[in-house]
Amino acid sequence: MSCAGAEQRLVFSPGLVKLVQDEVLLQGPRVLVTGATGLLGRAVCKEFQSNGWMVTGTGFRRARPRFLRCDLTDEDAVRRLLQEYKPDVIVHCAAERRPDVMEQHADAAVSLNVHATSTVSKEAAVCGALLIYISTDYVFDGRNPPYGEDDCPNPLNLYGRSKLEGERETLRLCPGAVILRVPVLFGEVESVTESAVTSLWQKVQEATEESYPLDHCLQRFPTDTRDVATVCRKLAERARQDPSIRGIFHFSGKEQMTKYEMAVAMAQAFNLPSNHLIPLTEQPAGSAPRPINSQLNCSRLELLNLSVEPQAFSTAITECLWPFTADKRWRQTVFH
Repeated sequence: MSCAGAEQRLVFSPGLVKLVQDEVLLQGPRVLVTGATGLLGRAVCKEFQSNGWMVTGTGFRRARPRFLRCDLTDEDAVRRLLQEYKPDVIVHCAAERRPDVMEQHADAAVSLNVHATSTVSKEAAVCGALLIYISTDYVFDGRNPPYGEDDCPNPLNLYGRSKLEGERETLRLCPGAVILRVPVLFGEVESVTESAVTSLWQKVQEATEESYPLDHCLQRFPTDTRDVATVCRKLAERARQDPSIRGIFHFSGKEQMTKYEMAVAMAQAFNLPSNHLIPLTEQPAGSAPRPINSQLNCSRLELLNLSVEPQAFSTAITECLWPFTADKRWRQTVFH
């Protein structure tokens, strides 16, 4: 009788039957995912788990019974976590990723994006785990795209600066680590407001006499978290066999779109009107500055056969948004 990589045997004692599990060598490698309650973290956990890995996820405010609660800014807590679970790989997804929030709560955000990353990197090196640190295209200023891994960063806002500092701490304290830079993400959301991409759905659905201006200036490359998760798994599997897989990598969706174009694509995918959506060709005042076009050159991943071919945005976003349609029967008519 076997289950999940472990042999089970019944041990009889007077009046008691105990089930004892003995771990066997066939057990899968262990991965620890920080920020497992978040948009990307959930996708990463799912991807590794469905490919035979033993997954441990951590969260903080949203930690649930299936995730461990860990304050990543507490060095002792991080040390105990890694000593107890002894991961082979750590995928560090936890971060404050909202540029405008970062500007308002700088100390707390830097504590998570920089100081917690330093701790995770240091302890990963101590326990010998491969560390994959998730970074961002916002380390670039957007003036001269596309950007390769060796191009000089020049972040325009605190979010970009904090993630760049996190990269530097990662490579300083854990030289064998992998940095994966990705652009704006969308995926299977618990709420449409969880992603800057899916949050557009609220304005798409509100087809009233009122018009909604949407940014039609900043060029973005919306990227599916499921694809990022697959790239993380491929990097982890290859890097465990090949120590030359280290340093900085880029991964991105391939379709260049403004927020206005994303919203129109959503409306078209669901056969909804879009004439209430108005393209805004000037950057809004008062928000954190963002790069005009921080397109990433992803050729390093592609040359190593570690990339994935993204689905068309219209197809991928439809799969993510159909649970939030008014008519739940919609999926049956489209997918069957």
